[in-house]
Amino acid sequence: MIETTLDAVLGGRLHLRQPKRGHRVGHDAILLAAATAARAGEHAVDLGAGVGGAGLALARRVDGLQVTLVEIDEALAALAVENAERNALAQRVRVFAGDAEDVDAFAAAGLAPGSIDRVLMNPPFNDPRKQNVSPDPCRRLAHVAAPGLIARWTATAAFLLEPGGVLTLIWRADALDEVRDALSHAFGAVTVLPVCPRPGAPPIRVLVRAVRAGAGAPVILPTLVLNDDDGRPAAAAEAVLRGGGTLSLAEV
Repeated sequence: MIETTLDAVLGGRLHLRQPKRGHRVGHDAILLAAATAARAGEHAVDLGAGVGGAGLALARRVDGLQVTLVEIDEALAALAVENAERNALAQRVRVFAGDAEDVDAFAAAGLAPGSIDRVLMNPPFNDPRKQNVSPDPCRRLAHVAAPGLIARWTATAAFLLEPGGVLTLIWRADALDEVRDALSHAFGAVTVLPVCPRPGAPPIRVLVRAVRAGAGAPVILPTLVLNDDDGRPAAAAEAVLRGGGTLSLAEV
């Protein structure tokens, strides 16, 4: 039995049970949900959902949206089920405990190829060549990107999405070229929103929106700044992270 905490996120709009140590819901999941456009009646799939932070935040924002959370870690998947129930979202949110790369298993979970409107994902993206790798296998699985992972996960998104369906993801800013390469095989109309920690600092994350079989020149949106020069949360970021607002990426 893992030790857990119960935490309020999104300014108290969600309450999530999550491991006390290891992979925990942070800014990345909430930013990903805020960058994802969705409508009532659609079906969104959250790949690598963890305890459900991003997918549940999206379901909370969009009434009538069906969400499937895909998570390989069975303990995290069980917590995601509990979190959907805790937040009165279980009728619209279901959990599939499986590997985001195992598309053969998706049909049994009702995820037929070309049937999904939206995919969002926060894959493991830490580079083991540049960062220390945790000795904890669960934490390592949640954070460290194996070679070629982003290409495999975007291939899964392409498998699931209908033509014109939209993928939204978050990744390391210093590896944006990896994302562009991975998207080039099946996606177009790529839009990028850089995220930086403070004014004048280089971006640390990129939020990326791409359309399955889409066309159009790439677009880079104005950078989202998380904190001001004094280290206080910036108003625009607070409106999203605690106010439940959306990002410009969800409006294009």
